[in-house]
Amino acid sequence: MCGGAEDKLAAVNETALPVPVKTYLDKNGVVDARVLALTGDASDRRYFRVIPRKEEPFVLAVYSAPFDVATLPFVNTAALFAAMPVPVPRVLGTAGDMGVVALEDLGDVTLQAHLGSSSPARHAALYREAVSFVDTIQRRGRELENATYLPYGIAFDVEKLTWEMDFFIKHFLEAYRGVNFAGSDREALRSELGAIVRELADEPRVLCHRDYHSRNLMLKDDRLCIIDFQDARLGPDTYDLASLLRDSYVDLPWSVVDELIAYFLALQGRAGEREEYRRRFDLMSLQRNLKALGTFGYQTSARGNPVYIQYIPRTLNYVRENLRRYPRFGRLAELLSVHIAEVR
Repeated sequence: MCGGAEDKLAAVNETALPVPVKTYLDKNGVVDARVLALTGDASDRRYFRVIPRKEEPFVLAVYSAPFDVATLPFVNTAALFAAMPVPVPRVLGTAGDMGVVALEDLGDVTLQAHLGSSSPARHAALYREAVSFVDTIQRRGRELENATYLPYGIAFDVEKLTWEMDFFIKHFLEAYRGVNFAGSDREALRSELGAIVRELADEPRVLCHRDYHSRNLMLKDDRLCIIDFQDARLGPDTYDLASLLRDSYVDLPWSVVDELIAYFLALQGRAGEREEYRRRFDLMSLQRNLKALGTFGYQTSARGNPVYIQYIPRTLNYVRENLRRYPRFGRLAELLSVHIAEVR
């Protein structure tokens, strides 16, 4: 499937099937099939597993509105990633007028879920494989660059990164934690975050998955497969690796993080850049973790979805570690600690 790590299945009565699902199945002659609703990711897409009696199961992704298949980011980026190649679910069919994409069924096991039952050796091998995909996306992404592919037309620029930091302030600090900024404190915080934004936006850009973590890596036949890549765009070369190794959903010891960064740089022929890359990696991690907190706050406060609350402590711990590691973050740490006891 293409949902998250804690997906639950629920059989859907035929009379209760969403109209796009029923229409798609009818038009494609799919009869005598069980349909299971899958709880998915933080988007407004809905997912349904279709299990025909005599054929392989597949997943229907149902969008909130009809779309033009030619410009749908998921389909466009799937073609780009498949050309590299990195493993992504096969697109089995589309119906833009119904807002439906039919996808290869990858099962229910994410990297996050698998780690609790795998050996340390298998755990390490899976992460090295995941890191190798980042290397492939970056290297082949440069070689395949073409305006036909939508990700090359968008980037993590100052505007986008600033929006993400404002999202953190609005949805985590103000909405979730109930912060009421006094005087010019809000603008002082935005100023400190703005310095991070400008530095990241100035870095040379590579192709990024944009949400590369353990809940977006599925295991099928004991091999990793990448999902939720529809927001791919250009950005810093640290972006996807920071998402994977400072993941809000999984604890990775610093020794493992260091080893995997070294592995990535070796794949890229950049072993001599380790110290400088680590500095930029930590800066990117701080921005990513603050953005994640904004998402968790939004899901909880605006959408009434409390499932992400459990991941806030780990994410705040990452933020605290980076704030303490670099003297340059002294003022930012001071401003945040007024409102977030966990980073003091």
